[in-house]
Amino acid sequence: MRPALRAEWTKLRTVASPRWLLLGTIAVTVALSAAVTSAMTCGAVGCGGDTTKLSLTGVELGQALVAILAAGVISGEYSTGMICTTLTAMPHRATVLAAKAITLTSVVAAAGTVAVLGSLLAGRLILPGRGFTAARGYPTLSLADGSTLRAAVGSIFYLALIALLSLGVATAVRDSAASIGVVLGLLYLFPVISAGIVDPHWQRLLQQIGPMSAGLAIQATTDLRGLPISPWAGLGVLAAWAAAALLAGGLLLRIRDA
Repeated sequence: MRPALRAEWTKLRTVASPRWLLLGTIAVTVALSAAVTSAMTCGAVGCGGDTTKLSLTGVELGQALVAILAAGVISGEYSTGMICTTLTAMPHRATVLAAKAITLTSVVAAAGTVAVLGSLLAGRLILPGRGFTAARGYPTLSLADGSTLRAAVGSIFYLALIALLSLGVATAVRDSAASIGVVLGLLYLFPVISAGIVDPHWQRLLQQIGPMSAGLAIQATTDLRGLPISPWAGLGVLAAWAAAALLAGGLLLRIRDA
């Protein structure tokens, strides 16, 4: 495993696109979070709103760059033919996929940590000036608060699971554009479809099984009983999607020719 990990780390750090995509993930996540919190105004006591979730809104956009990065980790090798060299050097295909998954998860978790902390810092600095003050029932955002810490750590896990989901899909599909389309469709179509459904039962069901809508429940810190799915259970749904994608991708990688 160690040679495989070293090889995957070398590929990631010697190619420019992963670096730029990771920096882009941090930038767009923090920028969107800052923009959303700047646009909010609280003019009365109990004006509503989950300040932690608002501050982490940028994750919804940053995940797209994570998905693109993860898809390119393996589909890029198929497009250039380098996958043949990789599998010749490392005949055990499960080891190759596992090394890619571990390396990818590590770098995405590192970038995700910076992005999440930056978003929360932006919310901590901006929201009090928009009326979200302790006097109105909105204490300053702090990781010392258990719910905020859970939302922050969960958001990092969320981004890492999105990367694994995309890696699994790309391993199965092989084509970069097609795999990115599939992953982004899975993420963003469920909320769109559920928003257009009138029946509350089916709407709630789609919110419970959609990888994005379920996974992002981890960010909620208020009105938890009103959620379609509990925070950790929602993250578990996303983990199931990622595991299924990796399993399918791993099986196809094993039985198909490179």
